[in-house]
Amino acid sequence: MSHLFEPLVLRSVTLPNRIAVSPMCQYSSVDGTANDWHLVHLGSRAAGGAGLVLTEAVAVTPQGRISPQDLGLWSDDQIEPLARIVHFISQRGSVAGIQLAHAGRKGSTSPPWENRGVTLTGKEGGWPIAAPSAVPYDDGCIVPTVLTEEGIKEITAAFVQAARRALLAGFQVAEVHAAHGYLLHQFLSPLSNRRSDRYGGSFENRTRLLSEVVAAVRVVWPDHLPLLVRISATDWVEGGWDLEQSLELVRQLLPLGVDLIDCSSGGTAPNAKVPVGPGYQTRFAEQIRRETGSKTGAVGMITSPAQADHIIRSGQADLVLLARELLRDPHWPLRAARELGHLIPWPAQYVRSAPAHTPAYLPEV
Repeated sequence: MSHLFEPLVLRSVTLPNRIAVSPMCQYSSVDGTANDWHLVHLGSRAAGGAGLVLTEAVAVTPQGRISPQDLGLWSDDQIEPLARIVHFISQRGSVAGIQLAHAGRKGSTSPPWENRGVTLTGKEGGWPIAAPSAVPYDDGCIVPTVLTEEGIKEITAAFVQAARRALLAGFQVAEVHAAHGYLLHQFLSPLSNRRSDRYGGSFENRTRLLSEVVAAVRVVWPDHLPLLVRISATDWVEGGWDLEQSLELVRQLLPLGVDLIDCSSGGTAPNAKVPVGPGYQTRFAEQIRRETGSKTGAVGMITSPAQADHIIRSGQADLVLLARELLRDPHWPLRAARELGHLIPWPAQYVRSAPAHTPAYLPEV
């Protein structure tokens, strides 16, 4: 049976363990460009022992950002700053991954520590937003412009170009963000997609854009490198996107070259009643894994080493993605290894006069 510190093979890429840094928006970029904050934020989690380090949602167009401070990869000028981060992550023995995204109707907002969720005006640095339908996300949000089929094609092409740039930056894993109420999820959910053309209405039509994006990205993303998709397994709202549709979606995505489904939930309906608690989304990863045969990642309130190890050992998921717990403790994987009885080395710079029987595996405390 697999355990938390067993390697995970995805195509030609081997993750040294089953712990991933979940994408976490930092709202710290200028014109979409990575900087020292991103290097330290992502690099410290690699130094802390995470097997896979995923960037925050990286916008494929300027209009696809959540906020003016989001990371982006719509320009060749944005490649080198990300390559610097990839290089450091790789030096630490971790694998660098990138999450490609478009915010759709949830774009042009301020960082969460300001006026959360309120659409910015042009004078405030905002921009026109577009979505599948003219349905605003919430009160206080402007009504988005309805995307034309030509606009949809342009966004698909933007995902492809961003994937090309990610490859040039050295990333070994790419993830398409189709969760949390952002654009690709907006097309999936009946709550946000009221279209009557080939991109709306039926399940086949609502899933069409995500399938087209995945297929197009897979063409430029090399066969030897893994491609992930993050989904919201449910909207937590009656009549919205749900687990049964997610299962059918995964069956549709696997033949397109998807290697792992990152299973989250929610984000489309601001007033959804989500039963948040320890491991509250893990059951989605387990059921999708069992019923589709896909590798899955579990995310959400995973905090203890024993809990994370149990998820892997019991076959609920192939990977655990941590967010808040890795903010609290960037070295959580190293501490978890010690707690679970696995010896993995701490950075040599942190080792001080370790006992002879545990050289380089335990810092002086």
